[in-house]
Amino acid sequence: MVNDPFVYGQIAAANALSDVYAMGGTPKTALNLIGYPDDKDPEMTWLADMIRGGEERCRAAGAIIIGGHTVRDSEIKFGYAVTGLIHPKRILSNATARPGDKLVLTKALGTGFVATAHKADECPEEVFKAACASMVQLNDIGKDAMLQAEAHAATDITGFGLAGHAYEMADGSQVTLVIELGQLPLLPGAEKLAHKPYLSRASTTNAAYVQPFLHIDGKPDPVRLEFFYDAQTSGGLLISVAADKAEALVEDLHKRGATSACIIGEVITKQEPALILKA
Repeated sequence: MVNDPFVYGQIAAANALSDVYAMGGTPKTALNLIGYPDDKDPEMTWLADMIRGGEERCRAAGAIIIGGHTVRDSEIKFGYAVTGLIHPKRILSNATARPGDKLVLTKALGTGFVATAHKADECPEEVFKAACASMVQLNDIGKDAMLQAEAHAATDITGFGLAGHAYEMADGSQVTLVIELGQLPLLPGAEKLAHKPYLSRASTTNAAYVQPFLHIDGKPDPVRLEFFYDAQTSGGLLISVAADKAEALVEDLHKRGATSACIIGEVITKQEPALILKA
């Protein structure tokens, strides 16, 4: 994702912690899971900084690292097994969105394009810094705000992109999600990277995955459409909340630091397509 091992560790931790936050939980413990190519780097130049970066984000989340597992691997892999706590009657899932709800997204999209361009040394530094700041940001902001707003459902946006995770919410809730393409928040400067060769393979598979369940209303901007499919790392939360609480939720998110948060659509009674994308 990035060349800086400390930031890489931060991103890995923020990404892992998001699954607990997406359900309304509070992370308590984390277990390091590391694959490392010691044959390529016998001095383990980056390993300590990776672990330090991850520890910093876990500490910020109030979670304690209780150990870990490290194995030899051909490429670097780093993440966490996270355990959290939540009251059994307050669990949020991605299968409880209700018709009439509004959809709120808490982070801007485009980390897939940025990471791919950065790997090719073709990403402007200010765009890259904005993406890193977004990926490092914990989703405790979204969790706290959505609990305050008594949200009905939520999911974090990661490898399946907004398209894939929105479909899972629609299918699990037996509803249809209507998303306004023009309302999607985008990372500043990322629009110039939303084309080949910076489209990841995951973006293509995400598009193919949701195509049978998607209806596009109108003629979409091809660049913005790519953001709908773009695979995210440590993306934001997609929150389904009562319509009369959506604006207050967005305002609260902004106050807490999620400055890209906005309403991107609504939930309607189940239709033939699980997803309707309005151009």
